[in-house]
Amino acid sequence: MCPLIPCGQRVLDLSQPRIMGILNVTPDSFSDGGELFRDQQVDTDALLKRAESMVSAGADILDIGGESTRPGARKVSETEELDRVLTAVEALASRIETIISVDSSSPSVMRESASLGAGLLNDVRGFRRPGALQAAAETGLAVCVMHMQGEPDTMQNQPTYGDVVDDISAFFTERLAELDTAGVARDRILIDPGFGFGKTAEQNFELLAKLEAMGSMGVPVLVGLSRKSMIRSVLDRAPSERLFASVALATMAVERGARIVRVHDVAETADALAMWQKVSQS
Repeated sequence: MCPLIPCGQRVLDLSQPRIMGILNVTPDSFSDGGELFRDQQVDTDALLKRAESMVSAGADILDIGGESTRPGARKVSETEELDRVLTAVEALASRIETIISVDSSSPSVMRESASLGAGLLNDVRGFRRPGALQAAAETGLAVCVMHMQGEPDTMQNQPTYGDVVDDISAFFTERLAELDTAGVARDRILIDPGFGFGKTAEQNFELLAKLEAMGSMGVPVLVGLSRKSMIRSVLDRAPSERLFASVALATMAVERGARIVRVHDVAETADALAMWQKVSQS
């Protein structure tokens, strides 16, 4: 597995675990909706302040999302998503020296974001929308393929697996073959098992416990566990009260082979991973 992932004009070095900071430019994301989106538009001043704070705290990637994928979220038109995401990418690309990721399933958002300086395409639908795979290949950017059973509005309606780890591994085997056929080089691919996307709390915990199995795909693993509802199944905490549990889960994921953790709380996660790194090297 190559530790260097080309991301547009930058290179992501995965010789050690990396942190992806979450920047949702939406009014309705489950944890931070509305913090960077006010009066029906992206608050670029707040966005830049948050982005600078995250990079200073240790974020290696900034992930911009213009569409909430929480269960029951309002569908966003392509025009709305383009306006939100491109405003954010353009604002950050000229001011922030780090890799910009775009969390989108829209081929047009992928292409336009690439032209403005994005370096990574992060698709919760695994590039399965019509034209998404082709758009990703055309951009030449790194891609993150996530597993999700169903769609955001239905994914938590009794998700069922024969074996959650085996089924997700089979999904990635298929998607990696499709990416290869489309011309996406293997050294540009990341995979995300999709914690909380079409999985019960117990399935999420089983997947985390056996996360090392994802390493058999031969590509780096990214995980998003920050403030997820699986925490609520153990601790009765609101999303804003899930910091300590989120940091613990991120550390467990890295111990089990994850190379990137996608988080809201960068500084706290960076401290935890610094301690993990020191112990792992001793």
